[in-house]
Amino acid sequence: MARPWKPCSVCKKTIPVGGQYYTCSVSTCNRVRDTKVFCSVSCWDAHVPVMGHRSAWANEHRAPSSLAAAEATPPGRAAEPKRRVGRGGGAAPDAPKQEVLIVASRLKDYIKAQADMNTSADVLEVLSDHVRVLALEAIEAAREDGRKTVKARDFRRPGN
Repeated sequence: MARPWKPCSVCKKTIPVGGQYYTCSVSTCNRVRDTKVFCSVSCWDAHVPVMGHRSAWANEHRAPSSLAAAEATPPGRAAEPKRRVGRGGGAAPDAPKQEVLIVASRLKDYIKAQADMNTSADVLEVLSDHVRVLALEAIEAAREDGRKTVKARDFRRPGN
């Protein structure tokens, strides 16, 4: 079994030494004495509405490779994050422009048929961010289940 580093701030699952973890981009969640760390994007996502963040993203990090190094460096302060995962209010300010994952014509047709409304172009970027978060959660669920294939059961159902 992997040596424990810190517990997840939401589910209390242990993050192992050298393991992957996430921190919140909001400064109040990254205080030196009480840095919030999360074992998965879904745990980070669960804390966002509780804390009332309007615009936040998860920063992906790697835990220190030894307990001695862990004591010397506070969580989230070792280096720049490897990756940022956006949510809600927008993407990270210095994040590169990401590819749109939504088929514009299909979405626009659907909204037109459901509510006889038009769709703004910026909706596609926001919706793509949501799809990325859901995909990362599904990837994590498949990984926890010991699979290398993401299946429909790995995704949360709407409203859950």
